[in-house]
Amino acid sequence: MANVIVIGAQWGDEGKGKITDLLSRSADVVVRYQGGVNAGHTIVVKGQTFKLHLIPSGILYPKTDCIIGSGTVIDPQVLITELEQLKKVNISTDNLFISETAHVTMPYHRMIDKASEERRGSHKIGTTGRGIGPTYADKSERTGIRMLDLMDSQQLQEQLEWTINYKNIILEKLYNLPPLDPKQVIDEYLGYAERLRPFVVDASLKIYNAIQRRRNILFEGAQGTLLDLDHGTYPYVTSSNPVAGGACVGTGLGPTMIDRVIGVSKAYTTRVGEGPFPTELDGEIGELLCDRGAEFGTTTGRKRRCGWFDAVIGRYAVRINGLDCLAITKLDVLDELEEIEVCVAYEIDGVNCENFPSSAKKFSSCRPIYKTLPGWKQPTGNCRSWSDLPRQAQDYLKYLEELMEVPIAIVSLGPSRDQTIILEDPIHGPKRTLLHADGSPASLLTA
Repeated sequence: MANVIVIGAQWGDEGKGKITDLLSRSADVVVRYQGGVNAGHTIVVKGQTFKLHLIPSGILYPKTDCIIGSGTVIDPQVLITELEQLKKVNISTDNLFISETAHVTMPYHRMIDKASEERRGSHKIGTTGRGIGPTYADKSERTGIRMLDLMDSQQLQEQLEWTINYKNIILEKLYNLPPLDPKQVIDEYLGYAERLRPFVVDASLKIYNAIQRRRNILFEGAQGTLLDLDHGTYPYVTSSNPVAGGACVGTGLGPTMIDRVIGVSKAYTTRVGEGPFPTELDGEIGELLCDRGAEFGTTTGRKRRCGWFDAVIGRYAVRINGLDCLAITKLDVLDELEEIEVCVAYEIDGVNCENFPSSAKKFSSCRPIYKTLPGWKQPTGNCRSWSDLPRQAQDYLKYLEELMEVPIAIVSLGPSRDQTIILEDPIHGPKRTLLHADGSPASLLTA
């Protein structure tokens, strides 16, 4: 039995969907623990592409239970659309469960999100406009609507009548937008409630019972470490905690029940939306990475900014998440390059820095310090083992391992399930060796 967390080790869009789908083969339960419809996982199975925003990737395996945890915020309309899309291709959703304490995205959340971002002008954050931030804000303000409120028609009407009248003041007075009709919104969401009622459960209890039965559980996050509300490139972050610790908060699970944490990184770096990006490439190579990597957002279709691999944020992700191993995706995107750069440190105000700065101002002024490696100039998409990879590609991966100080367990060479090399069992592989300052081995009790 193993309870494993899969996280993004960059700014999201690292290919977590494929890795989660791959690992779901040996999982009995897959749990989504944070984020909302601002996230998207693209999975390709036998040439068929699935784009999921809320439903966990494990839904493609008929015997795997899929749980949307309490840390996720749910747009019922989008969720029902996903259910219908899966039904059309004969994928059962009978094994889907939704936490009764997950918060619900309402129409006023989407309206406020878009209007607020527009008001920011040059200071915009780059939100998806899907209402995620305002939903989490209401959750913190203790005025949110939860799934269990949605299931209680009287409770829902009482809450929404007051809330919508209050939000209408904001919409009209602050943003000059038309008010919402409380009755129309209430009727719409009561309809959603009836469609989703069969899926709503006490998710924390269900997860705990699965652990008691020694079932394999995979926890999947949305976005990535550098978009974490507390530990990311604030204020250009999401409104929740994609880091590994967020899995415990977002599911009601104790940290002692987690066995392993897997980080997912691209072989280069991308970022969507606003914010500093030290290794960003504006020229021909950046365009090549974008074109070969099909770097357009699953949720918004926005073009992603592309740059070289950044080992500074990589090491930061290892530290913040306690990563045990890495999955490197899209190695094949680099196939045509003569040379490949890797950022090993930053220069900030004339001083070399190997650690990620907390200040957005300092981060904006970082100049990357690069190590140049030779490219391999041959296709890798058909490689299925380590020995199949060109020597220069092997050297590149070994160098990333050295910089990140964690083993690479998985290498992805394309979107399909079979375009994958497994170097180490990512679920039950060896834990990282802990060392004393003098380099001698240390146990957990003495480290």
